[in-house]
Amino acid sequence: MNLILLNTDDFVNTQEAVLKGRRCQHITEILKASEGQVLRVGLINGKIGEAHVLEVSPKQVRLEVQLSDHPPAKNNAVVILALPRPPVFKRIVASAAAIGIEKLVVLQTRRVEKSYWQSPALDSKVIHEQILLGLEQAGDTILPEICLRKRFKAFVEDELAELTKGRMSFVAHPEGPAACPCNIRKPFVLAVGPEGGFIPHEIEMFKAKGFQCVSLGDRPLRVEPAFHMLLGRMIRA
Repeated sequence: MNLILLNTDDFVNTQEAVLKGRRCQHITEILKASEGQVLRVGLINGKIGEAHVLEVSPKQVRLEVQLSDHPPAKNNAVVILALPRPPVFKRIVASAAAIGIEKLVVLQTRRVEKSYWQSPALDSKVIHEQILLGLEQAGDTILPEICLRKRFKAFVEDELAELTKGRMSFVAHPEGPAACPCNIRKPFVLAVGPEGGFIPHEIEMFKAKGFQCVSLGDRPLRVEPAFHMLLGRMIRA
């Protein structure tokens, strides 16, 4: 936890916050903080700053908070992701938040098992927890937008044009004629398929909306390494 995230509900007055539960446990057991120690904190969707520890107990930690710095800028990236297996989905949500993408659209495609949508991993509270883990890792406070879309055709026909407006658009495909670009300096949208990839009809629908097929090479990859390798290349260092 490189940044302790605070909610507005944590504040008992304008400068004093009381933390319980997981964050209290981390401060007391991992950081082993004592009275007077200074911690790095940030307000969710707000600024970053420092907190002086006023009181430490096994059940709660009381902090004096001063927020002064802006969080790091988001990367100008939107990712469309075919829903992967639930454990992978949870890890990717945390990674997406840590990487700093603006928006993650999770999509049903032909090769996605429909039963995945019944998983507790898609519960809004679970998704929020994974986002917080990613933000804590990256020292960020701004929540990315996570959208769930169960109808591929409706999403492509009704929402994709607006989503891609003013952005370069790419769809990852092992048979893509172009190599995945590096260090893109403009806002972009990247579509990443499921295990086995998008079916040809889905690729054609993306291409009809102006998407360029790009590839990481001849080796088919699982969703999780492909997600990280693609964004590692595309996001400007």
